[in-house]
Amino acid sequence: MKYIRQFFIIAAISLAAEILHHFIPLMIPSSIYGMVLMFVLLMTGAVKLEQVDQAGHFLIDVMPLMFIPAGVGLIDSWTNVSSILIPALILIVISTFLVIGAAGKTAQAIMTFETGEEAEEEAEEADKESPWEVQ
Repeated sequence: MKYIRQFFIIAAISLAAEILHHFIPLMIPSSIYGMVLMFVLLMTGAVKLEQVDQAGHFLIDVMPLMFIPAGVGLIDSWTNVSSILIPALILIVISTFLVIGAAGKTAQAIMTFETGEEAEEEAEEADKESPWEVQ
């Protein structure tokens, strides 16, 4: 019964995402609406993690099976795909390195920002202390 309730919650959120996708005239897939909706519900506490945890793990475990039809479709349309294979692979490699570089630079910027805040807090604490106190 617990699993049925968890799958029902996930299905209800997916349905709400489909409804949002239908009524909001943006080019955003309903799956994105669903992820944002699930995130908001989890962060606000309206849905507890324990209420969807096991069903979510099950769905993640079976996710590789969902790629089989796409792979079969790719094999079926090999004649169309083979003509653009080399340019597509080049674009994939270039974009992968760009994403890795952007993620690295972002991480460095965040670490520098956090280190700067810590240094400012330490300087403020040092200013509050009297230079005449013996430590």
